[in-house]
Amino acid sequence: MAKHIAIAGNIGAGKTTLAKLLSTHFDWEVQLEDMNDNPYISDFYEDMQRWSFNLQVYFLTQRWNGIKAIRKGKRTVVQDRSIYEDAHIFAPNLHAMGLMSTRDFENYTDLFDSISEQVQQPDLLIYLRTGIPKLVNQIQMRGRDYEDAIRLDYLKRLNERYEAWINTYEGELLIFNTDDLEFADNPDDQNKIISQIDSVMNGLFSKKKA
Repeated sequence: MAKHIAIAGNIGAGKTTLAKLLSTHFDWEVQLEDMNDNPYISDFYEDMQRWSFNLQVYFLTQRWNGIKAIRKGKRTVVQDRSIYEDAHIFAPNLHAMGLMSTRDFENYTDLFDSISEQVQQPDLLIYLRTGIPKLVNQIQMRGRDYEDAIRLDYLKRLNERYEAWINTYEGELLIFNTDDLEFADNPDDQNKIISQIDSVMNGLFSKKKA
């Protein structure tokens, strides 16, 4: 039975790296955020207040289309970032920081609420919990020019919102503290993660439809 696996975590947490690792190991399809073709991302980091609403609507549309494709498909898919993170973390954070107007935030929330009525939770959500020093280091290592403008207070606020959200998440959940893991290039850490996910997935695949 095909499953939907979503990987959640702050900017630079290692979502793409883990998604590719799991795709290779389990022979799952992988659905990544394509930042290179994102028409708003560079403008957003240069002027968050001007482009926040446009960017969040773009992300919401892309993730909604991605979820529809996953549910129509016949293979298990691992997705880089869930649709919930935009609505519960990024958009509220932008609004709280004064970088998205109340009018735009309410409009965005209404749009998300309408879409979320048609969205099923992922069969498994994997949350990568990562401290600010490691986030900054990994963001710097990947060298995306538009990310040079990311502010530390922005990352910190996002981390706080991630923790608040994950504490209320009611679906199937697996958390990895990535400050203690180097799964990008450490085979032992890769095996630790794969082993835990494999154990959970065996349970999920054995569940019968209600």
